[in-house]
Amino acid sequence: MCARDGQIRVAELSATQCCKNTKRVAQHKGAAHKVSGDDVCGGRPAPQTAAAVDIKLKLALEPDSPCSFLSAGEDAVVFGIDLRLDRPANKLVVVKEGDKKVGLYTIYVNPAKTHHFAVGGRDQYVRIYDQRKINENDNNGVLKKFCPSHLVSSESKTNITCLVYSHDGTELLASYNDEDIYLFDSNHSDGADYLRRYKGHRNNATVKGVNFYGPCSEFVVSGSDCGHIYLWDKYSARIVQFMEGDRGGVVNCLEPHPHLPGMATSGLDYDIKLWAPTAENPTGLKGLKEVMKKNKRERDEDSMRHGDQYDTQLLWFLMRHMRNRRPQRTRREGGEQDTDESWSSPDSSDEDDGGPDHVQCMSS
Repeated sequence: MCARDGQIRVAELSATQCCKNTKRVAQHKGAAHKVSGDDVCGGRPAPQTAAAVDIKLKLALEPDSPCSFLSAGEDAVVFGIDLRLDRPANKLVVVKEGDKKVGLYTIYVNPAKTHHFAVGGRDQYVRIYDQRKINENDNNGVLKKFCPSHLVSSESKTNITCLVYSHDGTELLASYNDEDIYLFDSNHSDGADYLRRYKGHRNNATVKGVNFYGPCSEFVVSGSDCGHIYLWDKYSARIVQFMEGDRGGVVNCLEPHPHLPGMATSGLDYDIKLWAPTAENPTGLKGLKEVMKKNKRERDEDSMRHGDQYDTQLLWFLMRHMRNRRPQRTRREGGEQDTDESWSSPDSSDEDDGGPDHVQCMSS
């Protein structure tokens, strides 16, 4: 698990539906958005399951290793973490463009070539690294870089909020803030342009996710600031489904079931929604054109403004969401405290934690 305090933690679960303890295995100096790798306990290929804590740290699981995974944070650092080691965190690379560090929002391991991983963050480039050759490449360890041609020289502050590999690792999806979603061929040479572009949603106020849907990645699915879920046919780039996903106004995380035709989504509401194809007749795309026009109009209006709208929009949404909600503090019955163990990681210290080094895990 990961969160805005930059900590990477592993939780030990028990058969009694409670958490025995958590251990901190790495510490980023900035917020962290994602982790990536394999199902750490079971060793089975699994989808990314860190969406529920998808705030400021990213993890990436390695499909062929049950004990190792990657993390990426806004400090531009990618850690390789191996739970079998006394000091599990190893700094793999610091992502840079020239001499400037690039804060990261997303990381994903190629399911077919597990030594390859892709990252994205506070610029317009998708970067692919090969763990075996990071120190051999002259371009700060980068194996390949992809970017839509019209954004290469763009003066706008474009960020990549999420990227994912397809089921066989041949394709990469990247979602750009207040831009569109782009599909790249991961086997193309460095600098190749995108294959397809998916339009209609809006990705501005929060760190939006994007994903493939279907056993062979036949569809593309994303949330939107308008509170709807969009599904595009991957090949035609046409919207084939459009649903209201979150009354709080934003859908951020979308995780398809690895085997069944279902999906879990979450946003600014406190609940997680499960979706399944139960309609006997096609539900149609009623209201889609009006919502798409509204999204485009608001994007055009924001593009006329100056300054970095990304953080201000996020702050505005969170303030609006929390205005009428009172925080609730919970404790275990009898005042029982969790065990909090931690492993040190490179460049970590108590001053860099960015938050309390303690996690309370409640039983269901």
